[in-house]
Amino acid sequence: MNILGLSAFYHDSAACLIRDGEIIAAAQEERFTRKRHDADFPKCAVDYCLEAGGIEVSDLDYVGFYDKPFIKFERILETYLSIAPTGLRQFLSAIPIWLKDKLWTRENIRKHLGYSGPVLFAEHHESHAASAFYASPFQEAAVLTMDGVGEWATSSIGVGRGSELELIQELSFPHSIGLLYSAFTYYLGFKVNSGEYKVMGLAPYGEPKYVDRILNQLIDLKEDGSFRMDMKYFNYLGGLTMTNDKFADLFGGPARKSETKLTQKEMDIAASLQSATEEVMLRMSRHVRKLTGMKHLCLAGGVALNCVGNGKILKEKVFDGIWIQPAAGDAGGAAGVALCIWHKILGNERKTNGKDAMKGSYLGPNYDAETIKRYLDENNIPYREYGEQELTATVVGHLKDEKVVGWFQGRMEFGPRALGARSIIGDARSPNMQSTMNLKIKHRESFRPFAPAVLAEKVSDWFEMDADSPYMLLVAPVREDKRVALTKEQEQLFGIDLLNVPRSQIPAITHVDYSARIQTVHRETNPRYYDLIKAFDAETQCPVLINTSFNVRGEPIVCTPEQAYKCFMRTEMDTLVLENIVLDKSEQPALEGDSNWQDEFELD
Repeated sequence: MNILGLSAFYHDSAACLIRDGEIIAAAQEERFTRKRHDADFPKCAVDYCLEAGGIEVSDLDYVGFYDKPFIKFERILETYLSIAPTGLRQFLSAIPIWLKDKLWTRENIRKHLGYSGPVLFAEHHESHAASAFYASPFQEAAVLTMDGVGEWATSSIGVGRGSELELIQELSFPHSIGLLYSAFTYYLGFKVNSGEYKVMGLAPYGEPKYVDRILNQLIDLKEDGSFRMDMKYFNYLGGLTMTNDKFADLFGGPARKSETKLTQKEMDIAASLQSATEEVMLRMSRHVRKLTGMKHLCLAGGVALNCVGNGKILKEKVFDGIWIQPAAGDAGGAAGVALCIWHKILGNERKTNGKDAMKGSYLGPNYDAETIKRYLDENNIPYREYGEQELTATVVGHLKDEKVVGWFQGRMEFGPRALGARSIIGDARSPNMQSTMNLKIKHRESFRPFAPAVLAEKVSDWFEMDADSPYMLLVAPVREDKRVALTKEQEQLFGIDLLNVPRSQIPAITHVDYSARIQTVHRETNPRYYDLIKAFDAETQCPVLINTSFNVRGEPIVCTPEQAYKCFMRTEMDTLVLENIVLDKSEQPALEGDSNWQDEFELD
């Protein structure tokens, strides 16, 4: 039985195909259209999923959509009515879109697909919960979902047992930890639904001086993690902005303008927000454990991408084990609704073997060596082809020479993280690698941290963590015996002045608070990447590489060999590895007609 899950029309549209309960393929639309966070119907992603499954639209038994538009429309109408006449302008601009398009989602799906079969709908948080539980390695578990808002729910608690999944409590709009985080993202001058992770990365440079202001004036936080927001400080119910003048007065000035200099104030506000968010997440998780009695926890929703908060839940040992859906945001809803139809609606049995169902999240397109060589040959691009062992030795040599390597291998990742299929990698021991990658490769803010990819069996040798983190969704400190003592002069520094101070034996991935967003690498899911790190460890006694997504600021992660080559040529990357084919930058001809390439992208 073939089931196609879809998420679309808001942000991060995606498609997922499951066959007899197995995830066959999944991808976000942005990777094909090159439009970041593309919200349109995921036509390209659907075409890929069908091709990967070797089927036509006529072979689909069910199509599922990840939320319920009529309930969402009800929420929008009730919200506008509750604040009328405020928000009239936004109401008048939104309603025609709903009346013309969004209320007719079933018909639109059938039209886009040329499909006449059943189209089913799950609630937004039901899709999130299903993506977390049904794909998890647990036979039974509690489920916690947290995001901006679905239909009405902003956070929900559920219990999963076998093929059964029930949501038992929820927090409702407008009170939302996701929207609170987005409001501060806006105030700090970053793009909502895109820049939240920048706020998380900025937080360690600050002190949580404003946390009491957040907890005492912006939100009324209860012991169980539920809360109410004081809406007089926020403008998202019917305005064009997330915050208002009262919010600005509370924090001593107007919102920062995008691209202007970050000050210590912004860093302190980011630290305060992150501290408050972690407290909410911890209280919610403790309440979930007490309410359900479950030993394991599954997480999804956009807030589940807050890997620092996830790390705190793990460190506090609230649960015996936690698992986070790698496509935790809206894209993952496509997988969730498909799995929900298979297990919850159709009642098919669910069996686990201690492993999750996401296959390392390598669920996107792949390109074999012959396809890659054909592209390179047609464009007169010089390259060298290697056997497996020779390839590994060659790339290890480049890494030891502190070269920046584009690493394009196998099936593209599903979700926001690059996990060794579409990655840019380097030597984590290099004190210059973070600034080199940020400024010369990624073209992004210098404060942004990078993640370590570490051999799974050696994670506890280098980090204060004894758990798997295959999807780069847990943060843990670097072990004290791997840290570098600060000088007396360095101890006096604070804020952004700490940026270039080496703090460990692997400074390129050690954040200013000694933390790291960890990916544990397993041979079972990515053998070539695992073997590369293992070979690097054999020569350097360091089983850690720096890993960041294969893209530049403002564009989605690359999908095709052509996109990888263009990104390689537009940056100061030294080496490009496409499967077993290696390209040296020094041998490449200039990329023609490309002088204004950055104009193609929206730099957020």
